[in-house]
Amino acid sequence: MTKHALFVCKSCMYSLHQREYMGKRGGWYLLDRLLSLSESWQLRASFVIQPVECLSACKRPCAVALAAPHKTTLMFGDLPPLESAAAVLQLASQYYNSTDGIVPRQERPEILQKGILARIPPFPQERQCNYEND
Repeated sequence: MTKHALFVCKSCMYSLHQREYMGKRGGWYLLDRLLSLSESWQLRASFVIQPVECLSACKRPCAVALAAPHKTTLMFGDLPPLESAAAVLQLASQYYNSTDGIVPRQERPEILQKGILARIPPFPQERQCNYEND
């Protein structure tokens, strides 16, 4: 079975007004909580939780992205680092169970109903565009 990925920006600031909290970035706290909660997560074997240096959402605290082959990639920001981990794993479960990677806004955990930064289509499987007629 193909793995899904949860990318977590480990350099995100703690909040809009605070770069670090107790000497660490907000992304570090979110990643730490995600890794801790994922120990007992039923989809642990199906996901790679991958820390990344930057997701380029620097004006927003704590960004994550979900990706899988043949699915839309979803990226979220504005996540409070100490309160978001359980909701992120719930969204990851919904993403895993979707056929195309789309999780409707009203079905997402409340903290993730806003803050979507990007919805990137899956990589094309074959040539989809006729360049002569476009």
